Amino acid sequence: MKLAVIGSGYVGLVTGVCLAMDGHQVTCVDSDAGKIALMKGGTCPIYEEGLEALMRKAHASGALAFSTDLAGAVAAAEVVFVCVGTPPRPSDGHADMAQVHAAAAQIAQAMSPDAAQGTIIVLKSTVPVGTGDEVEAIIRKHNPSARFAVVSNPEFLREGTAVADFQKPDRIVIGTEDEDAVARMRGVYARFIAAGVPFVSTNRRTSELIKYASNSFLAVKITFINELANLCEEIRADVQDVAYGMGLDSRIGGKFLQAGPGFGGSCFPKDMLALMKTGQDHGIPLRTVETAVAVNDSRKGEMVRKIVAAAGGSVEGKAIAILGLTFKPNTDDMRTAVSLLVIPQLIKAGARIRAYDPVGMDNARKLMPDVVMAASASDALAGADMAVILTEWAEFKTMGPAAIAGLLATPVLADLRNIFSPDAAAAAGLTYHSIGRAPKR
Repeated sequence: MKLAVIGSGYVGLVTGVCLAMDGHQVTCVDSDAGKIALMKGGTCPIYEEGLEALMRKAHASGALAFSTDLAGAVAAAEVVFVCVGTPPRPSDGHADMAQVHAAAAQIAQAMSPDAAQGTIIVLKSTVPVGTGDEVEAIIRKHNPSARFAVVSNPEFLREGTAVADFQKPDRIVIGTEDEDAVARMRGVYARFIAAGVPFVSTNRRTSELIKYASNSFLAVKITFINELANLCEEIRADVQDVAYGMGLDSRIGGKFLQAGPGFGGSCFPKDMLALMKTGQDHGIPLRTVETAVAVNDSRKGEMVRKIVAAAGGSVEGKAIAILGLTFKPNTDDMRTAVSLLVIPQLIKAGARIRAYDPVGMDNARKLMPDVVMAASASDALAGADMAVILTEWAEFKTMGPAAIAGLLATPVLADLRNIFSPDAAAAAGLTYHSIGRAPKR
């Protein structure tokens, strides 16, 4: 099938590349000419494991094209995926739909009147409930005679594993009341359906809600285990054992029960805010979601206090090595990363920061220009008064507690991701502070 993908960020580029690898003819469209030039030259504009190699392969085969010409791509397409950004509005937390609405207007004006079956417009961006109705109205306004259907098809991609998530999805969700559109979307995802991936066909508003509900539930799990971690520290219990014991129950599962400094990234914070605002607007406050947001916001401050306590009660004048800046490993994404709140507060308290991240340094420099960025983890650690692990990169775990202790002037480590065992850290000579763990008997 001939597909157009509007927007070449995490969702758009992964979607375009993977669908091209499935045999579809795909054109990825972006208004950023520099980004398009990069991709045509074989360079991926984002860091995502395995994506660049697949992008080059699909492009070389002729199945994947890149363009700034939205009108041309849409006119030639049977199915158009909308994958533009929906960031939270600073004023009220609602998802900002400006890019989605603008894309809808442009698509309406570009749709070919000769399309025998009409054009399927697929909302892949995470959008509030009712957005499909808004997009349909915009298209009708700009092109009253157009033949089309608007479909909700939420993405469930995790940064760092997005390619694998797309290629082996847990489910495919399609929201539309148009049976022909459902049949054509089955064609888009034919390989997945043949492989037994659950295909959920529902109405558009239900599909839109499924995405927000899924992300919010996972974020609530994280918030819950983080609160339990605080209790574990007071009663000398071990949160990792608690999480393991809970996770063995198939009704609960062990995923998203890793205690840490709180969730961040491009999805959970904004999706929870959008769902929370939607509930408030309809007079149905979602108290669980509201509480999880508040608890997660306060979590960052708790981490600063934990670091200060580990430093002996004050970080004034102390050199602190920060390991990990991105919101999670295997991505260069800095959006709502814990480091963006923790580091400025440590600096305000008088600390001198040297930071290192395996792939996030360029993005971090733009957001924290006053922070000294080290060339390596060893450079960050050398002679520092203490170290703090903010992101659980495999590189840090491989380095090991003994190597970290040997580089520090004072062997103090605040491991906010629990990547080491307390016993191994103690054996290495580290004064070790982790999240919600007690010494083993």
